[in-house]
Amino acid sequence: MQKHQSYRLSVAPMMDWTDRHCRSLHRTLTSRAMLYTEMLTTGAILHGDRARLLAFDTGEHPVALQLGGSEPADLAEAASIGEAEGYDEINLNVGCPSDRVQSGRFGACLMREPELVAEGMAAMAAAVKVPVTVKCRIGVDDQDPEESLFRLVDLCAAAGVRHFVVHARKALLKGLSPKENRDVPPLDYPLVYRLKAERPELTIAINGGIGSLDEAQAHLAHVDGVMLGRAAYHTPGLLGEADARLFGAGETVTPAQAVERYRPYMARELAAGTHLAAMTRHMLGLFHGAPGARTWRRILTVESVKPGAGLEVVDAALAAVSGPQDQRLARRLEAGEAA
Repeated sequence: MQKHQSYRLSVAPMMDWTDRHCRSLHRTLTSRAMLYTEMLTTGAILHGDRARLLAFDTGEHPVALQLGGSEPADLAEAASIGEAEGYDEINLNVGCPSDRVQSGRFGACLMREPELVAEGMAAMAAAVKVPVTVKCRIGVDDQDPEESLFRLVDLCAAAGVRHFVVHARKALLKGLSPKENRDVPPLDYPLVYRLKAERPELTIAINGGIGSLDEAQAHLAHVDGVMLGRAAYHTPGLLGEADARLFGAGETVTPAQAVERYRPYMARELAAGTHLAAMTRHMLGLFHGAPGARTWRRILTVESVKPGAGLEVVDAALAAVSGPQDQRLARRLEAGEAA
């Protein structure tokens, strides 16, 4: 199960979360995991502010572009644009359950149209040289997951797709909110394991409800890769152990080391006019469980939004999770007693 090493661990595409600042932070913690953009619709890429939407830092590689859409010609054109921008993979979203996605005929509702998905994947594969991949659910609503998942995968595999990320839950499009769809439908990990066992030539990654690297390691006994979502976002420090534990190479990166590695990126972005809060909002859970973590979060939350906020805010917050002397300094800075 060592093939496609970057796929052993990936960080899920998450709307409003995995923007370029978030991905740059995550890259300071793991050099090997695959990072994904937020889902971008083909319409946004073809007709929107392409330079802003597709921008990413070269340090993010390997990084994948996730598309939302269902029209094969549009998917092919958007994939070509993504490849030209330098993305390492183009992924199609067949799992998002939001109302907006359903009305646009993309996301999880496409589980009901596997032939259309396969047609889109074939068009994308013909348009680009980088891998084209699928992220899907095991089914929607009253579908039989054993039938819906295998049919989608087999049709897409016939179209040339070799890599699938499977969120091991149904999406219940009638009656559940997108948030509830991340928790309420039961997980069926064994079905995804079976998919890998019965389709050994394909690369299968599992997603959904995985909260730690221990759990990720357990899944890797059955599948090729694990995709972490909310755990990676809310407690990003766990990514600092990923290279050593899941890839068998590299040193553990501490949260404090990640902050130091992130500083040059923050400095460049601040100089370019990016607000500090746009970057620090992704760092709030970095010291989760450590002494001073609450003060770290409070300083970043309160101070980063102020006009002209700079790296001194990060330094004050970092002092709160360092030694006792530094914590006293952080409290004074927070209280406005020190310059």
